[in-house]
Amino acid sequence: MSVQQEIFQMIKDFETIIIHRHERPDPDAIASQCGLKEILKASFPQKNIYTAGSFNDGLKFLAQMDKVNDNLYPDALVIVVDTANVTRISDEHFKKGKKLIKIDHHPNDESYGDLLWVEPKASSTSELIVYFYLAFKDQLKMTTEAARLLYAGIVGDTGRFLYPATTAKTFEIASFLLTFPFNASLISRELSTISMKVAKLSGYVYQNINVDENGAAYVLLSTKILQKYGVTEFETSAVVSLPGMIEEVLSWVIFVEKAEGGFRARLRSKGPAINEIAKRYDGGGHLLASGAGAKNYEEVQKIYHEIQDAAKKWRDKK
Repeated sequence: MSVQQEIFQMIKDFETIIIHRHERPDPDAIASQCGLKEILKASFPQKNIYTAGSFNDGLKFLAQMDKVNDNLYPDALVIVVDTANVTRISDEHFKKGKKLIKIDHHPNDESYGDLLWVEPKASSTSELIVYFYLAFKDQLKMTTEAARLLYAGIVGDTGRFLYPATTAKTFEIASFLLTFPFNASLISRELSTISMKVAKLSGYVYQNINVDENGAAYVLLSTKILQKYGVTEFETSAVVSLPGMIEEVLSWVIFVEKAEGGFRARLRSKGPAINEIAKRYDGGGHLLASGAGAKNYEEVQKIYHEIQDAAKKWRDKK
């Protein structure tokens, strides 16, 4: 029996299913979580199915979370999507479930749960949810809302089909989802639209980026800068991809100072692997897109120096 079959059997066995994902969610996290709920709710209308986790208004056009009573967990199946590490799961109540399933497309740096389905070569967890549907389409129902969500998740995590994880299979899945009558153009607009304050912050990023001779770059967004432009830590996610549009930039990191101290580090690359760097600083992720943390300015410099070393070694091999 494959792990997908085991997951499907467990889903059929439980009357209450609660779906979690990572904190500070991106489109793929919300889409895979809520897209899976839509499929399961349409397929098993008698079951009680919920989505849980903290939320951010920036993604309210995708979906909203449910209010989940604590007393539902002891008899519930908990499914965690798009989350590599336990510490990143939003809402600690997931620990109280009777059984736990992990579905993810990040490298399996931390194995958790009673069942694990991890495919790092998939473009997104939303793509995996479509695989799951197709594997059991004789027993599952795809809805227009589920298709809308999952398409948005794929578009979001592939950078509109630009990132290397985009495969022929990704396009096949997207093509299948587009057979449902949702507004794909609207999704693209909603995912790419930014506020005026974020647009102005984008100008700051371009004006203040530091790039060395090997294409290693960094930008530091202090709390003072965030206050100046009136943006939150979450809203800075909209500027993470900007350095990659610069021809001379090969790998980069954007540091965002947190209100409680320390910095979030968002690492990206066009070639050199950067996920091992992220792991050394309480983070992780994909080969070319990862997140980490820096306790202070000293660690900010250490992370950037490692990005520089990785870029130089990659250039030297060319």
